Order: sequence, then structure tokens, then C-alpha cells
Amino acid sequence: MKMPNYPRYIIIALVCLAMGVAIVVQMVRINYTTFAMDLIARAENYQGVRKTIYPPRGTIYDRSGNILATNQIGYEVGIDLKFVTDPESIAFAAASLLDNLDYLDVFELANTEKRANENRYYVLANFVSKEKIQEIEQLKAHYVTRRQEARSTKPSLSGLVWTPMQQRVYPEDQLAANVLGFYNYFSRESAQGVFGVEEAYNRLLTGKPQTVFLPNDPYLVEALPDFDPGASLILTIDREIQKMLEDTLDEAIDWAGATGGTIIVADPKTGEILGMASTPFFNPNEYWKYQETFPGITPYNRAVGTAYEPGSVFKVITMAAALDSGVADLNTTYNDGSGVYWVANSWPIYNWNFGAWGVQDMTGCMRHSLNVCLAYVAIDLLGEELFYQYLQAFGFGRSTGIDMASEANYPMRLPENNQWMIMDLATNSYGQGIAVTPIQMVMAVSALANDGRMMMPHVVRGVVDRGQQYNVTPQVINSPISAETARVMTDMLTYSLEEEASVALVPGYRVAGKTGTGDIPTELGYTSKLTNASFVGWGPSDDPQFVVYVWIEKPTISPWGSEVAAPVFRDVVEKLVVLMRIPPDNVRLQLIND
Repeated sequence: MKMPNYPRYIIIALVCLAMGVAIVVQMVRINYTTFAMDLIARAENYQGVRKTIYPPRGTIYDRSGNILATNQIGYEVGIDLKFVTDPESIAFAAASLLDNLDYLDVFELANTEKRANENRYYVLANFVSKEKIQEIEQLKAHYVTRRQEARSTKPSLSGLVWTPMQQRVYPEDQLAANVLGFYNYFSRESAQGVFGVEEAYNRLLTGKPQTVFLPNDPYLVEALPDFDPGASLILTIDREIQKMLEDTLDEAIDWAGATGGTIIVADPKTGEILGMASTPFFNPNEYWKYQETFPGITPYNRAVGTAYEPGSVFKVITMAAALDSGVADLNTTYNDGSGVYWVANSWPIYNWNFGAWGVQDMTGCMRHSLNVCLAYVAIDLLGEELFYQYLQAFGFGRSTGIDMASEANYPMRLPENNQWMIMDLATNSYGQGIAVTPIQMVMAVSALANDGRMMMPHVVRGVVDRGQQYNVTPQVINSPISAETARVMTDMLTYSLEEEASVALVPGYRVAGKTGTGDIPTELGYTSKLTNASFVGWGPSDDPQFVVYVWIEKPTISPWGSEVAAPVFRDVVEKLVVLMRIPPDNVRLQLIND
């Protein structure tokens, strides 16, 4: 019997083993080459696509539930090259039915060379209305009929596609636009809120996007996971008050021949902003026109984004500091014998009319708005250290922290600054040489109207998230003066308005207030004849329920706040008491007594 040829078997086994190892090595190597990775990636594309789903952006309401910002379905229209067979028809349809599209531009895109292994897609338009899409669908159906009748492949809109998308809309158009901001749509990945509460609360409003895998095989499709929409906001803004303010401001600027202005209405007891009107007015539904409306450095909202020298409205802060610190009282007098106050025997300070008013008590100084008297109070009575301590306690020199984007703040020049001079103390006392924003003045004055308590200003009243409402709690920032000082100041400024028979007076209601005429500095100093006309007031005097701040920028009808801003204050308050349902003083006091 012949013995098996074991060496031959061993050789064959070794060859087979070597070949097997080689095959395995080659398989592993092939799977990790760039070609293999590219093939795997393409295979995944055929299986399905990964898509980021963005939840609906939160709705914004006014304090009564009226919708100020919400969403609707718009459409993105584009060209999917792999399906295009008739570039001419696509270019004709797009240029005819869609806005701002040129036939040649669309034709160039639709006629782009196709590539075998690359899918090309071009966006033609965003936020196309449902009505436009229906017109495209009708034209597409008409082309199908024509092809069937002519037994041709043309005309065809194959490759012209559209997909639904969330579109931010503002049902009231320009109403409260300076408070809201707007939603700037660059692309679905980079869209975001800009300015106002849209920017300040962008992360809350947006919600959390999720990436999901969508299989091409319909049998593998599963239900999309639940997406929580972005949180909704309830503002402190009252729609009716806001509309009234915007209409009044528009009329006031036209009447005064002014370049712009701001009116703010706030609740001094809570810090809630009931209305905030600011020019220029803007329709956020046309957000792409932003740069046309706000060229250069024009602020989106003057109420929070512009600092200016307020003039005599600032005297209420200087006088409150003097009375609260005890360096002066209502019986303190100043003898204005010459109408000029010399600062360090070198620089003269004059009254607004360059006149002398004789002996005046502190009420008289405020009633006649005497610059010389306030400079005396700041320099001779308060002194630099105490004066600036009170200004900082009132919040000047820092941001208010209002819950809106783009708040401006200009630091004060303090005595420790090597550029500070004693002249700064004099001019700051009556609101010159110091820059403040309207919202800073509203916050500071709220202390005078709220027993010395200064409230944090805010425009969001509550947040609604996942079915739960979380209300904003009013916050006391500081108490720069005592309740007694606040009441004395309110009585003083009420009496002052009544004694001078101011045009700011409102029939049936006692109000406190102060005018302001601020000179506008130029490169050559205070040489411009244009001014900032302001008025700040609150009421009813015995129980303040509102603070109103009016700023009219560069009026030409008159430079004086008493002639420009004061009547605007009266017009606002006459309508405001109706909207807030505040009875006249005699009726209200009778109801309290009963």
C-alpha cells in the first residue's frame, strides 16, 4: 500500500492558508481605502439622508395675549439639476412668477453642467407664499398636458422643486418693531433673532434642533420624534398703549420738524415697560430693508441704544440728592442776583434766558429751572464725592440690564479721571456734559415715583415653555433716596407745574414733571442752535401708576422742552389714563373714601 504524500498536502494547505490570509488582508485594506470610504458614504446616501429638524420658533404676545410675532409656512424654491430637462421653461416660470429673479440668471443655473456622481441644488427664493406655489403647480400641470398633446419632452418644469419652511411673521407690521427686533434669515443653519427681544431671548425662542435619519425605503420610515417648540414670550407691552405712543410720536415729530424721538411709558412700581416708541419706524416683515431704514450707526431703538445730554430733566436727580443727603431742604435759598454763577472764579454758568431771578428757595429753583442754582447745589452743598455717589446709586454710568439687545452705556467721567474738571460737576448738575439713555432716566425717575425704590426695567412679563408659564418677578435694584424724599420731590414738581401753568398739565389729574432742553455738542463746543427737547413726568401725584418720558430730537419749531416735549407729554397722558382706566382724581379719591 502506497503511503500518502503528506508533504504535498502540507504544501497545498499552506498555499491555501496563505491565499486566505492574503484575501482577508486585501478585504480589510480595500475597506479602508479612500475609494472604499467614498463608496460607503455614497451607499449611505442611497439608503437615506440625515436632516436637521428645527422646531417652530416661539410666539411673542403682548400683555393681553395679542400676537406680535409668530410663524407661518413659507416655501423654499430651488433647482435640482439631476431632474432638469428644460432649462428655458424653468427660467421663464421662475422669472415670471417669483419676485426679483432674472430670466438669464435662472437659465444659467438651470443649464449648469450635470456631474455623474454629484447632486447639485440651487436656491432661487425663500419664503415664497402658498399662492405662488399654487401658480407654479398649475403651470406645471399645464405643461404636462401640452407635452401629452404634442408627444414631446418639452415644455417641462421637472427639476423646479419647493419645500416648506417656517417663516417668521409680524401680524402688526411695524407695531413695537423696535422692541421686538426681527428674525434675520440667512440660511436655516445661521438664522437668528436680531435686536430687541428676538435677539435677547434668541436661544429660548429657537428651541433645540435635532438631527434625524430619514430612510429612502418607505418601509423603514419611522415616525419623527416629538419636537418641543421654542419657548413663547409674554411681553409687558400693551398693544393699545404702544399703538397710541407710535401714532403720537409720529405726529409730534412731524409737527415739531424734528429728526427723531422716543416716548417710554413704564410702571414705576414694577419696572414693566408698558410702551416704548422709537423712530425710525420699521416693518420687520421686510427685514432685508434694515440698512435702508437704519443707515450707518443709526440705533435700532433710541430708547435703549442712544445716549444723549438730557438737559434740565436731570435736575430732578441733583435736587433729590441734595434733599435726601440733608445738605438742603425746602427752605434753603439761593440768591440769584446776577444770573451768573462763577465756577472756581474762572468759568461762568448762565440761566437758560441769561436772566437773574433774585432769591429763590429750592422749589423756585426747580420751577424756574435755574442752572445757576443747581450748579450752586452741586458744588457748594453736595460736593463732588457726594454728588457722584448719588448719581451712581441712581444707576448712571452703567447699563440698566433691560432684557433687550444692544443697550448703550457711556461711563461717567468721575473726579478720579484725570480728564475730569470742576466744570464737569457744574454742568452735570443740570444735565449737560453727561450722556444718558432714555431708559436710564426712566429707571432713575421710577425711584421718585415709587417711594425711593428703583426698579429693574423689563419688557418680558413671562415665559411659556412646555405648557408651563414662568412669570418675571419685579426686582428692586436700589433705593437711592428715602420714601420721604421721593414724596417731597413729587410734591415739589407737582406744585412747580401747577404754578407755572405748564402746558404739560392734564385736566382732572395732578402730575409731577420736569422739562429739559439739552444743548447738542459739536466739534466746536455747544455752538449748534439745535437741541434735545425732553419731558419726564409721573402721576397721579398721590399714587403714581405711570412714568412717561418724552424725547424729541432736534426740533425746529422751537428749541425748548417746555414748548415741544411738554405738550406731547400731555397728549400721551390724556390718552393713557383712558387706556389704563385711571379715573380722574376727584372720582378716584371719592371711591377710596367710600
